[in-house]
Amino acid sequence: MDNDATVEVLCQEAVSHAEAGADIVAPSDMMDGRVGAIRQALDSAGFPEVSILAYSAKYASAFYGPFREAAESAPAFGDRRGYQMDPPNAREALEEIALDIAEGADLIMVKPALAYLDIIRAARERFLLPIAAYNVSGEYAMIKAAAQNGWLDEERIVTEVLTAIKRAGADLILTYFAKDFARRVG
Repeated sequence: MDNDATVEVLCQEAVSHAEAGADIVAPSDMMDGRVGAIRQALDSAGFPEVSILAYSAKYASAFYGPFREAAESAPAFGDRRGYQMDPPNAREALEEIALDIAEGADLIMVKPALAYLDIIRAARERFLLPIAAYNVSGEYAMIKAAAQNGWLDEERIVTEVLTAIKRAGADLILTYFAKDFARRVG
């Protein structure tokens, strides 16, 4: 993976999104120095108001499986552990978050959410920026499958899961349950 070339493309993409009217850009790549470079590119292009949501703590997780299968994005060889975070490593997550904040991130992301509630909590206790948590496809699929088999009450478990993510410290929750949950509680 060519870090510098990738960051250059990310800057171009961020400016393109800003030109199209995006209020927030959210690079999920995990490249070193990307947040600072994107901030500089956005500012130079006249978009200082466009926020950066940094995927600061993105773990190499099996919970991404359903999305990767649907998007046909599984790696053809190797895996993503070379640039996504090692699941047992909590300290690295906090270091990466601090680095992204220092580079100009406006919001930070922890992904996936459920298996990393402790990371969300630790980030909430240490950092003042808004924290987003991504309740990913595998977490969604587990609940859907269990509900379809009659093993649990889907509405109740979704409420419990989203409440746990919020209680851990997330300000924003990205979830495949968003539409159904909004209809139910809206």
